[in-house]
Amino acid sequence: MRTARRPAPPLDPGLSRPDPVLEVVVPVHNEEHDLEPCVRRLHAHLAETFPYPFRITVADNASTDRTPWIAARLAGELPGTRWVRLEEKGRGRALHTVWSRSPAPVLAYLDVDLSTDLAALLPLVAPLISGHSDLAIGTRLARGSRVVRGPKREIISRCYNGLLRGTLSVGFTDAQCGFKAVRREVAERLLPLVEDREWFFDTELLVIAERAGLRIHEVPVDWVDDPDSRVDLLPTALADLRGMARLGRALAGGRLPLATLGSAGTT
Repeated sequence: MRTARRPAPPLDPGLSRPDPVLEVVVPVHNEEHDLEPCVRRLHAHLAETFPYPFRITVADNASTDRTPWIAARLAGELPGTRWVRLEEKGRGRALHTVWSRSPAPVLAYLDVDLSTDLAALLPLVAPLISGHSDLAIGTRLARGSRVVRGPKREIISRCYNGLLRGTLSVGFTDAQCGFKAVRREVAERLLPLVEDREWFFDTELLVIAERAGLRIHEVPVDWVDDPDSRVDLLPTALADLRGMARLGRALAGGRLPLATLGSAGTT
């Protein structure tokens, strides 16, 4: 895979580190309890199993608890770790901001609760590093996935993905799993077209990519529900429905340059 390389600022004061091949973003809002164990576990996993330079970025979007302080301390202690601060909330806003500025050829993110087993991280990004695929997603709804969660969330997830298939004719199986990756040159073309800055960001990115004919790789994951999830289900569901309607109108009206996006995956 041919990738354009540009210099990145040192991650640690006074030290020069190689440009990362992979940047993993952990978007957080008021996660003072989960942040440190998540980042330390992720860092140890990557240091032990990932064969290329990596960077972990904690993207703090408008936290009001001790999250920024913890993130800054971790960035000072763990090589290849940094944090950025956004003054507005929104997972999509955090991902859009960091991914748009990253020098890494492969960009990924995962949820701070680490519901997804990290053993799936290398299978997630390997097809992007090799150039075999353009985007990759973890899926809890495919054969080979092992999922532990309550019936309420199981029903909501399956209904959401079923609605996507019925309204937008998507072929991917799981839009909501917080475990995704994209090649940087693909992200550079997709991100300007994604309007949502909150929870619908993932879905919008995937729908546009699939309609453009980009290659989406799916990885079955082991996933355990976080009982302390901060997602407010009803407002999020309503926002997702509005997002589907908006995106459906844009696609039907031909307002997205899908033909030009199809060449983003060439190497």
